[in-house]
Amino acid sequence: MKTSLVALAALSLAAPFSASPALAQEAPDRLSAVADEALASDTAAWDFVEGITTEVGPRQAGTEAEQRGRDWAVKWLRANGFRNVADEPYQMQTWVPGSNATARVTAPYAQDLMIVPLGNSASTGEAGIEAEVVYFPSYADLAAAPEGSLTGKIAFISHDMRPTQDGSGYGFAGPVRWTGAGLAASKGAVATVIRSIGTETERTPHTGGTSFPDGVAPTPAGALSNPDADNLERMFARAAKTGGGKPITMKLVLTPRVIGEATSGNVVGEIVGRDPSLPPVLLACHLDSWWNGTGAFDDGAGCGIVAAAALNVAKAGQPLRTIRVLFAGAEEVGLFGSTAYSEAHIDEPIAVGIESDFGADRIWRIDSNFTASNPDLYGKLARAVARFGVAPSREVATGGADINIVRDQGGALIDLQQDGSRYFDLHHTNNDTLDKIDPAQLRQNVAVYTQVAGILANTREPFKPAE
Repeated sequence: MKTSLVALAALSLAAPFSASPALAQEAPDRLSAVADEALASDTAAWDFVEGITTEVGPRQAGTEAEQRGRDWAVKWLRANGFRNVADEPYQMQTWVPGSNATARVTAPYAQDLMIVPLGNSASTGEAGIEAEVVYFPSYADLAAAPEGSLTGKIAFISHDMRPTQDGSGYGFAGPVRWTGAGLAASKGAVATVIRSIGTETERTPHTGGTSFPDGVAPTPAGALSNPDADNLERMFARAAKTGGGKPITMKLVLTPRVIGEATSGNVVGEIVGRDPSLPPVLLACHLDSWWNGTGAFDDGAGCGIVAAAALNVAKAGQPLRTIRVLFAGAEEVGLFGSTAYSEAHIDEPIAVGIESDFGADRIWRIDSNFTASNPDLYGKLARAVARFGVAPSREVATGGADINIVRDQGGALIDLQQDGSRYFDLHHTNNDTLDKIDPAQLRQNVAVYTQVAGILANTREPFKPAE
């Protein structure tokens, strides 16, 4: 295959990680051939994500739809030859979004805005609430507002997010959604609306979870689409110039509710290794999605990627270590599946954990938490994926949301960093659908995961994560 400039750059960068002349002269093997085949023609990942989005669709945690998703995944894993397939249930408090979510500016510039409720927020009731809106350009402005200053009012937080390849903009903008409603409620707000934590310019609001501190009752909270947040900002600017100080008022109708304890679950399956005494390689994703999209990018693709990679490693021959796939449940609403899996299996050592939960666009960098403590192994991995355009780094991997068990055990972690440049255009929206997945980039993910998982699953020595 023709070597890309990106791949050449990655090979050059990999030089500091070279371990020994013997490792540097590794000959192509069956695993590498299978990974190359995956890049060109893998169909398993697409089969998974196409199937679950077509036959099940949205998979809101704790609902009948999520259960259908787990049933579908169990059937798929068994049909594709995985062993020890199981649905491991647990109980969780379950929030559902309700219906009829609307936001309307009632004065002075009457018009409707596009909104979705935020997870864990409260209901306005069917009749809705109408109140004056107070504008905060940033989260810091809300934090500076005096206690009690929002009593009886709706807070509008318009702290925006910018696209980045590594998704770092989410860490900057995320607190608006994660804690903004709780902060506003603590200052007396009867409801909160935020600018969506997303990067596109469509009228597609982004949902996601929010939270309320102890002692603060949940209030209604929703996310406006970016164009509607822009419009609301302009209304405040215009009212300040020409409105004579007349307040902007809004009517909200948001009807989510907590339905109490319900069953969710984690789906697991294995490619059984030759030596069951060795701790397994854990490949993870999450199976649930929000209600407003089909969960293709977030995270049906991730489950397809890790499952396809496990199957490809088996094509190269039975691995030394078992490869276990974990399709975690209820990630979106609070990492219930990750927590439950760790609690249930904490005494079962995991050799190394990797998660795919950042869409389906190409992998561009490999991080680990053993780069310094086990440079031979890291160097071998970095060289093996350079031909796929993946660069080495000295960043320390922290692991995906659904592999709490590996962090709890102090184990080895790898982050295969995907290009997040357009991820937050789709994240938690009704546009998270199959047509947004580029099959070629999906196959590149499968090829990289195949190569990495295969090397790890055929390594006998401990991985020695940094302490």
